[in-house]
Amino acid sequence: MSRSNSHIMAEYRQQTPGSARLYERANQVFPSGITHDSRHMKPYPIYVDQAEGAHKRDVDGNDYIDYFGGHGALLLGHSHPEVTEAAQAALARGTQYAASHEPEVIWGEAVLRMLPGAERVRFTASGTEATLLALRLARAFTGRDKIVRFKGHFHGWHDHMTSGYVSHFDGSPTPGVLPEVAEKTVLVDSDDSAGIEAALGRDDIAAVFLEPTGGSFGMIPVAETTLHELRRLTQANGSLLIFDEVISGFRCSPGARSRPMAFSRI
Repeated sequence: MSRSNSHIMAEYRQQTPGSARLYERANQVFPSGITHDSRHMKPYPIYVDQAEGAHKRDVDGNDYIDYFGGHGALLLGHSHPEVTEAAQAALARGTQYAASHEPEVIWGEAVLRMLPGAERVRFTASGTEATLLALRLARAFTGRDKIVRFKGHFHGWHDHMTSGYVSHFDGSPTPGVLPEVAEKTVLVDSDDSAGIEAALGRDDIAAVFLEPTGGSFGMIPVAETTLHELRRLTQANGSLLIFDEVISGFRCSPGARSRPMAFSRI
């Protein structure tokens, strides 16, 4: 394990010996010793033992203000009494029915109330699965095979979405991705209006994928004018406009920013 002369690093190691031991064990089990890329920390991540409200405590008893918030999903913080009570009541009725049930209908109806522009809801196991299904639907609907994506926007880990996220901005395939798959993606910059218009001047574009509110690109938001221009261009081109708000979603507002336009052609 690498060492540093940083007094901050030294203090961190001194206060987190339990996390250090768990990280040593994890390195024998997981690639890079972590189960999610966001947990990559130097010299090692903290290992949490308990969380409540806006705080979490690690295995060494250190208390932290939790700015991760379950990757944005824990709007009410950890272990909110009403959420905990509802979860416990659900578990008491059964763990996994492998069958249809009323709560899923209630859940879907709640999403439709908050997204008036949506006609139907499909729940998926991950964001990667959601964009993969959306891509397949777009190709089936349009009969076209290429997609337009914005550099730096994250849409999961399947082969069509990896190039141009944190590297390979020239569109070349990342290791493990077939060149003939990568060439089906046209990468553009979010602030390059001429490039966007040129990309959508083609007749083989099935869809445009983008993160409209910034789950991954953070400090470089897409201008609202660009979103409206994309709507105009895709309608003229016969392409679909697909907003990936797996991460941003309801974190922005009860109905999300994309309410009038997301998936409006599917």
